[in-house]
Amino acid sequence: MSTAPRRDTYTPETLLAVAVRVFNERGYDGTSMEHLSKAAGISKSSIYHHVAGKEELLRRAVSRALDGLFAILDEQHAREGRAVNRLEHVTRRMVGVLTAELPYVTLLLRVRGNTTTEQWAMERRREFDHQVAALFKAAVADGDLRADVEIRLATRLLFGMINSIVEWYRPGGKGMDGEQIADAVVQLAFAGLRTED
Repeated sequence: MSTAPRRDTYTPETLLAVAVRVFNERGYDGTSMEHLSKAAGISKSSIYHHVAGKEELLRRAVSRALDGLFAILDEQHAREGRAVNRLEHVTRRMVGVLTAELPYVTLLLRVRGNTTTEQWAMERRREFDHQVAALFKAAVADGDLRADVEIRLATRLLFGMINSIVEWYRPGGKGMDGEQIADAVVQLAFAGLRTED
């Protein structure tokens, strides 16, 4: 029988999943490379075989969440048609990305700007928020959404409702799935925002 040392079976993707779990549990600032190596069951040097360091793992993780969100804006239903319908599509898909990529979006929502990567992620989030706010503004201008609700407030409330999902949603648990949650968010938000026909 061979007594060769165990080979590192981690891939960049599996290592990233472990890192995201630990970052979400301990906070990014409270996580050391030692914590990551223990959680992964591999040596610190094995981690460095895959990445330059902890911040690279953070960047990969928040990039995954941001890429999912920005991809929504490129979808046909987000680019064509009346602004209110595009906004509803974006809202529905934001919930879909959040529920499908829950650990990654959770981490994105928890960055505080303490590192270059966190500052970059926060700037990208603001850019996404501005694009959604622009859809709100266009839908109000079209007369499809109420003009008496301030756009920034409506946008923040919508994001607040969606972002709060990370606090209670558990994939695979009993209860609503991502699609049902998206339906509920769209119904609740737009029933109060749409103008009367």
